[in-house]
Amino acid sequence: MNPNLAHNKEILVFLLTSLGLIVLPHVTHLPWGVFGFFSFLLAWRFIGIWKPEKLPSFPWIVFLIVCGMAVLYTQHRGILGRDGGTSLFVIALGLKLMEIKTERDLYLINYLAFIVAASQFLYEQSILMAVYIVFVSCVLLATLVFINSHIADTTVSLKKAAAIIAQAIPMAIIVFIFFPRVEPPKWLWFNDPQQKKTGLSDTMEPGSISDLGMSDELVFRVKFEGALPPPKNRYWRGPVLTLTDGKKWVQARDFTYQRYLDKPKFSGPFYRYTLLMEPQEKDWVFALDLPAEFTKPLAQNANYQLTTSDDLRKRTEFKLTSYPTYNTGYLTKTEYKDARQLPALPSERIKQLVTQLHGYDRPPEEYITRLLNHFRKEDFHYTLTPPLMEDNPIETFLFETRYGFCSHYASAFVYLLRVAGIPARVVTGYQGGVYNELGNFLEIKQADAHAWTEVWLENKGWARFDPTAAVAPERVEKNIDINSLVPNGAINYAAPDSSLAALNLLKQARKLWGHIDYNWQRWVINYNNANQSIFLSSFGINDFKTMVYWMMAIVGIITAVLSLILLYQKPKQIDPELAVYNRFLKKLAKQGYVKQPGEGASDFAERIKPLLTEQVDNIENITSAFIMQRYGNNPSDEGLKKLSKLVSLFKL
Repeated sequence: MNPNLAHNKEILVFLLTSLGLIVLPHVTHLPWGVFGFFSFLLAWRFIGIWKPEKLPSFPWIVFLIVCGMAVLYTQHRGILGRDGGTSLFVIALGLKLMEIKTERDLYLINYLAFIVAASQFLYEQSILMAVYIVFVSCVLLATLVFINSHIADTTVSLKKAAAIIAQAIPMAIIVFIFFPRVEPPKWLWFNDPQQKKTGLSDTMEPGSISDLGMSDELVFRVKFEGALPPPKNRYWRGPVLTLTDGKKWVQARDFTYQRYLDKPKFSGPFYRYTLLMEPQEKDWVFALDLPAEFTKPLAQNANYQLTTSDDLRKRTEFKLTSYPTYNTGYLTKTEYKDARQLPALPSERIKQLVTQLHGYDRPPEEYITRLLNHFRKEDFHYTLTPPLMEDNPIETFLFETRYGFCSHYASAFVYLLRVAGIPARVVTGYQGGVYNELGNFLEIKQADAHAWTEVWLENKGWARFDPTAAVAPERVEKNIDINSLVPNGAINYAAPDSSLAALNLLKQARKLWGHIDYNWQRWVINYNNANQSIFLSSFGINDFKTMVYWMMAIVGIITAVLSLILLYQKPKQIDPELAVYNRFLKKLAKQGYVKQPGEGASDFAERIKPLLTEQVDNIENITSAFIMQRYGNNPSDEGLKKLSKLVSLFKL
């Protein structure tokens, strides 16, 4: 090893720049204390390149180590799991920069940097992040080329590193396809419990769903085998809320009645589709209302909501079949009791309204129609920013403000039905979805969060009614245009004519990116054991032994092709400075001083100088002239003449 390389300014600048690029994406993942501490050490080391006297002495290094440990401790991250482990490696990388003394330290920092780069995939697996990590890996590899070849040219080093990565990519693809998948990732067991995903809750109160109304965060994507369901049928079922205290709605506590439920009877058209869920904390799967066919690990609870035993903190894919027309049948006593629960006796104003709409003396269907017409014809408004209704929100909404989001309409509708003695409940989930015609799938985002109602009717079972559609039918028939939401709470809806969207270049670009990202998530990120088995089976590969044979054969073919390319390249013309240097080597070889394969010019000179003490100056001059002429930034004819003269005068 050449210790002087550890003090080479070009190498250090290149190395520190690559380290900054590697840690930079972690700014959104790591605590500010950890990221700030690393940035401070990196800046200090940059200063030390030109002012080595400013670098810390041993006592200061010990002090910095203690500070790093204190930063880790104050963040309460520990050393296990994704966050704690990544923080530990980043701080260790920063501290190691303070003691670069030998070439060995440069190698150690590079290897540690590769680990930090790989840790990015524990947080994000997007295609953009994959491209970025390949880029920074290329820069890191170029640093190793820089160190090993002693080439003071970043462009040459980057080209060589890119060539190495290009040769390795086919191998990586084959290993990725054929190598047995290892899942689930064990580091998920150590995730911090406070790292929660935002989204739909298992409770509902005024404002709980409207908080999501302006969120562009993706929840799941759906690809149908045939035609898409019309917008009015795009209800994605989530938690069913039955009990209320007049303000908050929660799920029922007793599900023991599930054993007595009738099996739903389905009729009419059905939809088969593949649902790709984004990572979330809950075990909910938002199926099209109502799911009829599904397989493990999916299960259906007493409210016909799908849940999964799979780990939804990673993207998960499910194949489902749903029917929009169904009859759930019999109503159990427990359901009947829960679906008619009231927090207190209704007020006189509520009773008068129910009486006015004939809720006490007409069939439920007629009362429901009158109630929906009441919302439709009276001065009710749909808004994302309703006024605060802290006390008695249902009555305040019905008789005073009359401005509300879907949660206000659903809760008021169910309450008025229960006052009339009709079993009803609130259903939360998502409604709608933006169609991506390039990939032929729907994207459902947090802004599509919605609340509707179910009413139990004789001979029909639980039937869906959406009071929001009576006030704002566009909410159901069209998609909310998130980019057009304005601060005053007004809502714009996407135009139904896809040709209008085609004129918008930005929207088309987003759809194209959505299509690319969807296939990346399905075929790369979600390439698990099941998908691997299905894919390889299509080529007749059905067992582990055959899979290994195929992998070895294809890797062998790629290796052979690359070897042939390397072996049968046209011989390059020897550069003039190299030809002159070879004359120097021949003179030495005649006396038994042979340069070893792979040995650098500097290393060879250092090895033979103790053996030729009388020729030390000549050997140093020739070696320096050769390195300057071959690897320097300004080779010249004068430099070549000088090298040639030195070699000609060299005699043993």
